[in-house]
Amino acid sequence: MKIEIMDTTLRDGEQTSGVSFNSVEKLNIARILLEEVKIDRIEVASARVSEGEFKGVKKITDWAGRNNLLDKVEVLGFIDGNLSIDWIKKTGAKVVNLLSKGSLKHLREQLRKTPDEHIRDICNSIHYANELGIKVNIYFEDWSNGMLNSRDYVYSLMDSLKDEKIERYMLPDTLGILNMDQTYEFCKLMIQRYPGKHFDFHAHNDYDLAVANVFASIKAGIHGIHTTVNGLGERAGNVPLSSVIGILNDHLKIKTNLNENSLTRISRLVESFSGIRIPSNKPLIGENVFTQTCGVHADGDSKNNLYQNNLIPERFGRVRKYALGKTSGNANIKKNLEVLGLDLDPESMKKVTARVIELGDRKENVTTEDLPYIISDILENGAMDNPVKIKHYSLSLANGLRPVANICIEIRGKSYEENSAGNGQYDAFMKALWKIYSSLHKERPILIDYIVTIPPGGKTDALVEAIITWNFKDHEFKTRAVEADQTEAAIKATVKMLNIIEKL
Repeated sequence: MKIEIMDTTLRDGEQTSGVSFNSVEKLNIARILLEEVKIDRIEVASARVSEGEFKGVKKITDWAGRNNLLDKVEVLGFIDGNLSIDWIKKTGAKVVNLLSKGSLKHLREQLRKTPDEHIRDICNSIHYANELGIKVNIYFEDWSNGMLNSRDYVYSLMDSLKDEKIERYMLPDTLGILNMDQTYEFCKLMIQRYPGKHFDFHAHNDYDLAVANVFASIKAGIHGIHTTVNGLGERAGNVPLSSVIGILNDHLKIKTNLNENSLTRISRLVESFSGIRIPSNKPLIGENVFTQTCGVHADGDSKNNLYQNNLIPERFGRVRKYALGKTSGNANIKKNLEVLGLDLDPESMKKVTARVIELGDRKENVTTEDLPYIISDILENGAMDNPVKIKHYSLSLANGLRPVANICIEIRGKSYEENSAGNGQYDAFMKALWKIYSSLHKERPILIDYIVTIPPGGKTDALVEAIITWNFKDHEFKTRAVEADQTEAAIKATVKMLNIIEKL
């Protein structure tokens, strides 16, 4: 048995409140999904939305055509005479996903038509698409409510369309109302009543049951699943691609074409383009998923991996980490010291562990890169030998003018000055800094992520935490600082980074 995966991040995922992908972003997401993740199909847009949407689809179809992937690109179309089909034809797309009404309530109250009128309109759209060489899949919108409240209508719709030239019949839980038992029963009924037809299931997550419902639909014999990267979508979103990969491979043992190792890459890309952050505890792709926090668990990992399951981080392009906080033990500290290439005697380890726990009690976030500073402080070795120091800097911000930074830094005892404008004060600071590094022909890291955290309800004088993620020579790490001013916090975190890379 093989399950077909259709990802609709670029269509249904873009219906997430506040999310809009431009044409370049759409092309990059489409390319990685098809070429690297090896998704079977992608749904990239709704017809007739905007000129920008047209350009985005055209950019994708031009690329897909050159790479023999055009049959994997689908566009949502409407039962609107020939308007949607003509729009799709002009984009160069070859597959339309027609949106029909899968419940009698939707048909009567939204379209105000009879079933016979709707079926006639659907057939006209199908025939027209076929004439233009466009393949047809069909959505039964609100199918879940249709099966609950107007099942005879669903069957009559399917009876009228089963002999039409339709590739796939797509069954959406449009409002996310089903539970696992209902999903299994309804999918099973459709598959048994119409053998030989290809059915897709499209889950929404309003009751946090989308993954469970996908599991149930596959057990019932469904042929295809619709997903979105990071679970984007209207309201509570759609079923996440990552979770579907996990249950297919590990629980159902079903073969797919999907490449697990590219999952983190596409998830981070969509996070960046959408502006919707991945929750730290989100299964498979969250920051904390492959992070052990409890010292007992870290100790167990050193004793034949007692606290690990089949979700090995390397499968998904990740590595296991060991958090530092109040539940840390010697094992956590040791794992982090190994990353840094450091070793401590038992008494020193005890002191460092106590300080990490103390900081955790104060709700302070401790990173691996903080450990050398903690060790230096605890063991009373004096100030760390930091080769890079910020001697002076001034930042200016004026209405109508670009921010400007003037900086003076010391690298291994020698001072350097530079200035630059930027799109913000921190950007101006970094541009001036990198001017110095460029003049010295020094390598510099790539800023991967920049998070500023202000306590909820915090006042104007509240402390701000800046956590910046860097990548240097394929080594990814975080630096952190806390200050009353967010730019100052970011600069302090940056100085920590400079000293780390200077010693690498």
